[in-house]
Amino acid sequence: MKRLKAALIQQSCSDNQPETFAKTGRMVRQAAADGAKLVVLQELHNGTYFCQTEATEQFDRAEPIPGPATERLGALARELGIVLVTSLFERRAPGLYHNTAVVFEQDGSIAGIYRKMHIPDDPGFYEKFYFTPGDLGFTPIRTSVGTLGVLVCWDQWYPEAARLMSLAGADLLIYPTAIGWDPADTAEEQERQREAWVTVQRGHAVANGLPVLSVNRVGFEKSPDPHASGIRFWGTSFIAGPQGEFLCKGSTEQEEILAVELDLERSEAVRRIWPFLRDRRIEAYGDLTRRFRD
Repeated sequence: MKRLKAALIQQSCSDNQPETFAKTGRMVRQAAADGAKLVVLQELHNGTYFCQTEATEQFDRAEPIPGPATERLGALARELGIVLVTSLFERRAPGLYHNTAVVFEQDGSIAGIYRKMHIPDDPGFYEKFYFTPGDLGFTPIRTSVGTLGVLVCWDQWYPEAARLMSLAGADLLIYPTAIGWDPADTAEEQERQREAWVTVQRGHAVANGLPVLSVNRVGFEKSPDPHASGIRFWGTSFIAGPQGEFLCKGSTEQEEILAVELDLERSEAVRRIWPFLRDRRIEAYGDLTRRFRD
């Protein structure tokens, strides 16, 4: 495909799963009706972001893959004839869980999965309690609309992950995300964090000569911990071109569909003038496999 219309679904979520899925479905249908052939959902879109605290009962949210959630999402992709990128809490085995992106083909079949590799553990983001690090590596998923380098949230801070997806032939870098502010932080600190998040991902686009699609949720979610501030998710979903240029950018507060037509041939043109892959000194990079050069 030379041109591809892609859409991001930026929404708020609740733990009323039928209601949340119905809203997601309405937005995905609207994106497809407007011509999108690739639609990307945000991280853990089936409910609220449950990692604000550590609680064993939250594991009840997890589902096997394939399972009920993949049946619903696959049926939606098949109905609309789209490639759909989703994000689920995977129950792989008793006591073994992953944060897993599932990509559906236009016929509703599962084109591939990616298990989140980098797992954070910060106040309000206690993901190491819930998620086993991925074991599938940084392998793009081949689909009818292109080869998708799907990564998840915390992965977006790591240039190594984006580079490995690029080296494996990804046409696009895609980041389903759930990130937001601590309301107790100052406005200045909140803006620094948001701008850093945007900037590092635009850098991945530039360094690899690929479009980047990043979709984040919006809305305030209260923490189950009465002493915690909760999280206000900052939205700002965006699509950047292969030189890091904004093709579209969402608000910090509104649910919205962000869609653009991508010129998939442009990456080739950009890489010809900025041949970063050609000039890599791979023989000198061995220490990148070390934790620290001490």
